[in-house]
Amino acid sequence: MSRIGKLPVNLPAGVTLSVGSDNVVKVKGPLGELSQKVDADIKVTVEGNVVNVSRPTDQPRHRSMHGLYRSLIQNMVTGVHTGYTIRQEFVGVGYRVEAKEQILEMSLGYSHDIHVMLPKEIKATTEAVKKGQAPILSLFSHDKQLLGMVAAKLRSLRKPEPYKGKGIKFVGEQLRRKAGKSASAK
Repeated sequence: MSRIGKLPVNLPAGVTLSVGSDNVVKVKGPLGELSQKVDADIKVTVEGNVVNVSRPTDQPRHRSMHGLYRSLIQNMVTGVHTGYTIRQEFVGVGYRVEAKEQILEMSLGYSHDIHVMLPKEIKATTEAVKKGQAPILSLFSHDKQLLGMVAAKLRSLRKPEPYKGKGIKFVGEQLRRKAGKSASAK
């Protein structure tokens, strides 16, 4: 039995979960509503404030989907109840980011500024920059999958390089640094 899949999902107060036709799981909460299509072989049952996910057989296909769908449902429940935040740091001379409504305006060392339109489900804020500190962008959403995709897309605009560490990185991320060229000893 999958260790992750057999764990029950507890529904906090204010969160409702329903399983509709075609095995579509819908979760509603104070921060919004999410839905996820679950494979027809996986059974999702709601008993009071507890959601259980079960599989019909021990086939490798069923075993892999068992834990996956339980995790996706848990992420949806957590998202509509408390939400998710990702913080990114813009490291580099002249690197800056500014959030205007749903548009991010970034200066990343290119000859032009980059403007990115965010989905309506994501809220962006920037923290005030103190002298000697890198600007920090905070992204908040109830949808963990969408938030991760947007954060990865932003990071891909200027990945951290291994020599000086310049680029867009997640706050707390450990970068693998390389030593630069050293002077030859004669």
